[in-house]
Amino acid sequence: MGIELNYKTFGQGEPLIILHGLFGMLDNWKSFARRLENDYLVITVDLRNHGKSPRDEEHNYRVMAEDISEFLDRNFLFEAHVLGHSMGAKVAMYLALEYSGKVKSLIAADMGVKQYPGGHEYILETLSKTPVAKAKSRKELHDFLKERLELESIVQFLMKNLKRNKEDGGFEWKFQLDVLRNCYSEILAPVQSTHTFSGPTSFLMGGASHYLSEGDLPDIRRFFPEARLEIIPGAGHWIHADAPEQTEELVRAHLERAINERPDF
Repeated sequence: MGIELNYKTFGQGEPLIILHGLFGMLDNWKSFARRLENDYLVITVDLRNHGKSPRDEEHNYRVMAEDISEFLDRNFLFEAHVLGHSMGAKVAMYLALEYSGKVKSLIAADMGVKQYPGGHEYILETLSKTPVAKAKSRKELHDFLKERLELESIVQFLMKNLKRNKEDGGFEWKFQLDVLRNCYSEILAPVQSTHTFSGPTSFLMGGASHYLSEGDLPDIRRFFPEARLEIIPGAGHWIHADAPEQTEELVRAHLERAINERPDF
């Protein structure tokens, strides 16, 4: 059984579910959801072990896809377009492959189907050493992270996950760090399924990102034969933050194609 996820809704219309990446939360996509709310019912979701959603020792794509499948049932959303970024993109892929009847169309943001080599190990190690419980201020934690991670953009992204501990007044992470460390190899794992998804599918690639390349398309089409690869020049991994207008344009074009191509019965 999946777990009951925290979520927010914006606007009304055809439903679009948005799934964030590793260390993220639904608020990372709030500004982007606002761009679409006049035309769609946009639902941003906290995946398990992130944001305000429940914690669980199991963290892999099959159980996270099950969470989303049950989320759709619980909210009487019998079919939805699904957009996922990074880790959330693989959750969306598994949802489309294993529960294809519930997915109208799929958008995968800067993530392929392949095994990834890692790269977050130092961040995970740094987070585990960050004295969140003893810190007196956010600035103290900012300076600790900045000294070790250097990039201000990464530090600010992680700082959004800080919250006050109501019991002792210290800080704590919104994500479940121990679970993510223990399950990191499963987060890097390739897509594995005996199914395919033949619905409208777009893979959005940041032109300055190393997560996805044009050479990945043959493997992607093994699972998603209708996949289109759209490149956003100059954008890094966080395409919705680096190039919001271009990302919105591609998402809208995808949704319009998916809606217009739907057969009439």
